[in-house]
Amino acid sequence: MRQERVRFGVIGGSGVYQIDALEDIEEVVLETPFGPPSDAYLVGTLHGQRVAFLARHGRGHLISPTRLNQRANIYGFKLLGVEYLIGVSACGSLQEAYEPGHIVIPDQLFDRTNARALSFFDDPAAGTEGIVVHVSVADPFCEALRQVCLQAVEQAGAPVHDGGNFVTIEGPRFSTKAESRVFRGWGMDIIGMTTTPEAQLAREAEMSYAVMAHITDYDVWHASEDAVTVEMVVETLKHNASVAKDAVANAIALLADAGPSPQANALEGAIMCDKSRIDRRTVERFDLLIGKYFSQA
Repeated sequence: MRQERVRFGVIGGSGVYQIDALEDIEEVVLETPFGPPSDAYLVGTLHGQRVAFLARHGRGHLISPTRLNQRANIYGFKLLGVEYLIGVSACGSLQEAYEPGHIVIPDQLFDRTNARALSFFDDPAAGTEGIVVHVSVADPFCEALRQVCLQAVEQAGAPVHDGGNFVTIEGPRFSTKAESRVFRGWGMDIIGMTTTPEAQLAREAEMSYAVMAHITDYDVWHASEDAVTVEMVVETLKHNASVAKDAVANAIALLADAGPSPQANALEGAIMCDKSRIDRRTVERFDLLIGKYFSQA
């Protein structure tokens, strides 16, 4: 594995299992304190920048949303040096104006999951005993990277929406009509299965994170549309995949001269525990995430 720093990362969702424009590619297999990521990272060059790509569900779409090891996925990007992470995700629409084939760059996130590890710092089995972190996710997506993604999609010529409330459900099943109607009544705009805890973990890892959410269907609330099926989703994904890859390439070009991530100090003031009482071996084990905040403890 090359030791060069990789500042930009992309995590591809349903239908996006590689980035065709990546050149000089090497596969990087990583182990993390949280276990193995979904797949090998494909590290290559795009617009002169080294970029790490990971297929969120593994190549071949082999991992269900609830079974994703999202902590390992994000930690792996951190090991590679990633500061800016772009998520590509399939989603359903909960609003008439957000049509299948459109792309949303959401600005808010609502968590309706119930079976996922939501933090790096709440699992004694992983060795984080005693480290209590309350990170701020009032704005769960990095605004600077959101604007880059918005511009990148516009350059790709796709219909795009700036902002939206993104609700994450547990899955792997699709919603009932009652659930879909409730989410609409709550003011949710789009619905998916993977952005939580991806966004929250990226913030704990002090990365800028934003998502390009590709609408594949109207969920099940829309009276004049057929209920969502896998076949419907896959058909729309085939169209969306090429747009997604073009938009990602545009975003990397726009980020070429980006400075440090605006989220580079997201954990400053977030660590609640008495640092002097944390075992040094624990700090050393998670130096990548918290080391700089314990150096003076």
